[in-house]
Amino acid sequence: MAILSNFKTIPDLFHFLTQEFSKGDKKTVLKHKVDGKYIDINYDQLYEETEHLALGLASLGVKHHDRIAIISENRPEWVYSDMAILGLGCVDVPLYPILTSDTIEFTLNDSESVGIIVSTQFQLNKVLKVREKCRKLKFIIVMNDISGNDRSDVFTLKQIQEKGKEYGKENPKIFKNSLSISNKDDLCTIIYTSGTTGQPKGVMLTHDNILSNVRDALDIYDIGPSDVFLSFLPLCHIFERMAGYYTALAAGSTIAYAESVEKVATNLGEIKPTLMTAVPRLFERMYSKIKRNVESQPEKKQKIFNWAIEVGKNYAVAKKSEEGVPISLSVKQKLADKLVFGKLRERTGGRLRFFISGGAALARELGLFFEAAGILVIEGYGLTESSPVIAANRPNDYKFGSVGKAFPSVEIKIAKDGEILAYGPTIMQGYYNNKKETDAVLKDGWLHTGDIGVFDAEGFLIITDRKKHLFKTSGGKYVAPTPIENLFLASKYIDQFVLIGDRRMFISALIVPDFEALKEYADAHRIAYTDPMELTNTKQIYDLLEKDLAQFQKQLANYERVRKFTILEKPFSIESGEMTPSLKLKRKVIEERYKDLIDDMYEGLE
Repeated sequence: MAILSNFKTIPDLFHFLTQEFSKGDKKTVLKHKVDGKYIDINYDQLYEETEHLALGLASLGVKHHDRIAIISENRPEWVYSDMAILGLGCVDVPLYPILTSDTIEFTLNDSESVGIIVSTQFQLNKVLKVREKCRKLKFIIVMNDISGNDRSDVFTLKQIQEKGKEYGKENPKIFKNSLSISNKDDLCTIIYTSGTTGQPKGVMLTHDNILSNVRDALDIYDIGPSDVFLSFLPLCHIFERMAGYYTALAAGSTIAYAESVEKVATNLGEIKPTLMTAVPRLFERMYSKIKRNVESQPEKKQKIFNWAIEVGKNYAVAKKSEEGVPISLSVKQKLADKLVFGKLRERTGGRLRFFISGGAALARELGLFFEAAGILVIEGYGLTESSPVIAANRPNDYKFGSVGKAFPSVEIKIAKDGEILAYGPTIMQGYYNNKKETDAVLKDGWLHTGDIGVFDAEGFLIITDRKKHLFKTSGGKYVAPTPIENLFLASKYIDQFVLIGDRRMFISALIVPDFEALKEYADAHRIAYTDPMELTNTKQIYDLLEKDLAQFQKQLANYERVRKFTILEKPFSIESGEMTPSLKLKRKVIEERYKDLIDDMYEGLE
């Protein structure tokens, strides 16, 4: 469906929706859980909450182009904060709620944020821990009520909104007038993403960068006012922000917020969404749960399930063929749907038209499995630096194992070394305060993605490898392995350390121990061995390393922490082909060589 109006900026979108599109019909725009029940928020409420917050910020001295950070889980107050900040012509800096105090400190200082809006007392405590080191920070606003606050620079959101009401009496038109301050090329947001060195980089995106991606999305996806989105991916991530938030709003759709990742399955049944953005990890979990359930059933039911999946796969292939679906296969599919697939779809609420998957690569097998069940998963590809979508599959033109075709306004080419390059109105302005990194990835307007890929004969883009060591978990989190590996190498019991996690559900590791240190420990604790290599299979040694890792992991974010590891019996070497002459580890070689050990660490958990 076409975009509702030709929005130039996000405040334009907000103004249109709240002043023209709703027209007093009390249409629901947001839904969230309160005391165990979903509550509706209409456009009038959205405008009122946002205006009072914006006026409250103005009363604190916030001015055009100021940066204000947000650190919160998905909730209506995130939207109020975002629209209030942008509505004043300011720039917001969204942060992951799982970030550590040190990273928050770096981000606030690097972005020169004058304020931060946090969700809870827990998030407030993290900010207060580094408050005195944040030189530009003037105020902290907490969405929840807090107790025992005696700081003059800390306010609750309600207090700021009350200030806004009073400020609005003296300045009744200030917010409405400010909605037209920004132009399309003004900076909208700075989103910090990890770099190869582990130091976060602030991606600068304009209003036009993001809205160009929104327009492209609505050009190829049929989304409208009758659609309902269930949102659980972090709004601080550009994928959810563009696809599950701005695109949904620009189409006049309703957005419901999941209570948490753990409650998504329950919320699907309650909201019965028609569309949903997700990452591969959700489908991995759904698939694992389905498989475990099937394996617990009697053999007869298992056979019916497996038969149904095969029928579904054959039916999906036949639908796309020139010959069409044979009558016999159509009959089998209807029976499979009645016995198996209908029940699976009910778990998604029963109304889902398709999922939109991004953030990491979706396993081809998962796409085929869910397609067989009549649950279509559309995969796309992009980066924060491209606002984010570069390419995507379409509901009527898709291929599993690929990331689809270029978005309408994006041009893609493959460099001589195989790297994917992208060009268009969605490409970032650069990294904030970081010309060196900007120049490294932006050349003549072309974004160098760091991914290696090819186009197949039908024009589908297929990613074949990663140029950089930087990788993503299947939850869509970027992880820079080198700094983390260096952290663990400080242990006296570790000689070599390789982080594993690209397109995986969590981080694991291969560890080559310092055998001399292990011998000393074993001798001191009377652990018997005839060969030091035997110690790698000893529970006491595993427990020792596990305890050692736990100490180092305290300074890492949750998604960076190693959940499982395997101890190897021999070191990586040049002779074995696992290291270069300059003693750099060959990650691809190591991952291929130890594939079975790596897969064992994820067995039954993905």
